Amino acid sequence: MRGVNYLTNERGIKTAVMIDLKTYGDEVEDFLDALEAKSRKNEVKEDASLVFERILNKKKANGGL
Repeated sequence: MRGVNYLTNERGIKTAVMIDLKTYGDEVEDFLDALEAKSRKNEVKEDASLVFERILNKKKANGGL
């Protein structure tokens, strides 16, 4: 595949890949975004309105608003 090169170890086993970002930059970014999302799958989720309220309250308490 043009723009993709595999690195192999001394036994010829593929161990890494080099991808031309000029050619496949958008695809690589999408792939990495998907990995990031998958890694956060089991994180505790919070309601956005509660997060915003907590931030605003903290700013008010610090004299920011």
